[in-house]
Amino acid sequence: MKPSYRTEVVTDEPAFAELAPVWGRLYGRSPTATPFQSHAWLHSWWLSYGRPGRLRLVLVRAGGELVAAAPLMRVTRPLPSLVPLGGAISDYGDVLLDDEHGEAALAALTEGLAAAARTALIDLREVRPGGAAERVYERWRGPRRRVSDSLCLELPAVPMAELISRLPSKSQQRARAKLRRLRALGAERSVVKPDEVQRALRRLLELHRLQWQGRKVTSEHLLPRFRDHLERAVAEMVRTGDAVVTEFRLGDAVVAVDLTLRSRWLSGGYLYGAHPRLREHKVDVAAMLLQACTEQVGAEELSTLSLLRGNEPYKHHWRPETVVNQRLLLARRRTAPLLAAAVCGDGVRRRGKELARRRKERDGGGRS
Repeated sequence: MKPSYRTEVVTDEPAFAELAPVWGRLYGRSPTATPFQSHAWLHSWWLSYGRPGRLRLVLVRAGGELVAAAPLMRVTRPLPSLVPLGGAISDYGDVLLDDEHGEAALAALTEGLAAAARTALIDLREVRPGGAAERVYERWRGPRRRVSDSLCLELPAVPMAELISRLPSKSQQRARAKLRRLRALGAERSVVKPDEVQRALRRLLELHRLQWQGRKVTSEHLLPRFRDHLERAVAEMVRTGDAVVTEFRLGDAVVAVDLTLRSRWLSGGYLYGAHPRLREHKVDVAAMLLQACTEQVGAEELSTLSLLRGNEPYKHHWRPETVVNQRLLLARRRTAPLLAAAVCGDGVRRRGKELARRRKERDGGGRS
């Protein structure tokens, strides 16, 4: 007998907390999920950033089991929209789909989203190519548009020696010399236990503040709400294996702390803090962190080491693959004008960024 599928929209915050066990099982059965779709990350984010009355969890159940979920919230600006939980501090957004329930779960979730889209645009941001939300997009029968979102850089999940072997000859020599310098310095690293996560994260954020002192920094990382979110989410994620916190020491002093988030197929360096004294020792912090990450995933069947969002020059030293996240816009006929406005706004922002980039290049060229 085929199971019956029931779709519901949860708006109650205590009910969101109670979903943790069934959400965790669905997360484990969703092959394209990233750590940013785990219950620990999303529920903690809601506690720090959510707005009362805005929660919209579109859920599909088969019997009592959760088989699909779209974690969303309603916003009114710049347009009435349903957007993913996780916001700007999450590198990937997606829905969850239990592959064992295949097209039936997908159909029920798509229908649930269509019902929710009667008065608001569905605006799915930062969807990695191959994400489950793409399947919803392909099945959608109303107006839809796909535009590019943030750029991510990715490496294969292979040992450090193989990553170095992918580099040009001179770059290989420099990379090996940096690792020899690190070994000679005697830097030691240790993985933080779950009951020590809060202390380690506070140290991470303090080191992060120090390393960026006097330079432009992401201001959100300095706020108490971000700290509270990390402490809640990561403590649970370390217990479930969805996060690893690593401390690096010189002697008795902790000189760097790294937070890496993990799923079944991906490991991504999310945030780190490093003491400025490491520069005095000529330590390549990026190489130090990458080496630690490769050793963590060496015994597992991960396919991707993600450098996550951002096109910083130091990331390109390792010859990563460029992967562009997607923004998937879904509407009903009555909300099609919202979709047109969103696409227009996206085009204006892109032109503005391009003009700013050209101006920066022009001004920089003039000074040199």
